[in-house]
Amino acid sequence: MKNFLNFILLALLFTSCGEYVRLQKSTNPEEKFQAGKNYFQEGKYVKSTTMFEEIVPYYRGTPQAEEVLYLLAESYMGQKDYYSASEYFQAYIRNFPRGTYAQEARYKVAYCYYLDSPDARLDQTETYEAINALSEFISLYPESDRVADCRKYLFEMEDKLAYKELLSSKLYYNLGLYGGNNYRACVTTAENALKDFPETKYRDDLVFVILKAKSKEASLSVEEKKRERYSEVIDEYYRYANAFPDGKHIKEANRILREAKNIVK
Repeated sequence: MKNFLNFILLALLFTSCGEYVRLQKSTNPEEKFQAGKNYFQEGKYVKSTTMFEEIVPYYRGTPQAEEVLYLLAESYMGQKDYYSASEYFQAYIRNFPRGTYAQEARYKVAYCYYLDSPDARLDQTETYEAINALSEFISLYPESDRVADCRKYLFEMEDKLAYKELLSSKLYYNLGLYGGNNYRACVTTAENALKDFPETKYRDDLVFVILKAKSKEASLSVEEKKRERYSEVIDEYYRYANAFPDGKHIKEANRILREAKNIVK
């Protein structure tokens, strides 16, 4: 019985493969269009992509062109090829700016960029593209049910960029005086991140790294500048403590305050 079932499964597999090969060789675009839709509904996105790509030129300028192009973009998305999917969704928008799927296509462009956004340590081109596309969708369709998700993704992308700046700030801090005063660069980078992303969840870390960098710079200063720079450290401490009285760095911040007060006295 087991061998018989295996035989049946193999027979079905070969039949399915044979049908796919036959469709690829077919010169009937209507047959390929229907097959592509069937494959898409079954979640066989590689096969549906093949079918739709082959018939795009044939249907150009026809009523079916809109659906073919949109389903091709969706097929790439089903394969998790977000770059190709975003390209075809944009092609749909260019060709059918008021089409049936125009609003959904604009959302999918933004969503593809969001899904393709890399780790914060890498180049963030896709992240910036996601932010622009998400913001554009919210502006164009403020009443859409998708707006809540877009805002969520937007905050995530902004947090990723803020985190990248935090990593850069920490790198400058660790470089210290190597090749110049990197503590100043640390402060500037963190301040810019706070200005660009005021609602980021990394605000605590960014404000603290500024305090830490100013404290370290003050400790390495010449004697005539120490009092002035430690006074800045005290001001920076209160900026941190007032914003984050129970912050995760408050103990270290308190130690820095005690040290700064002793020097100023």
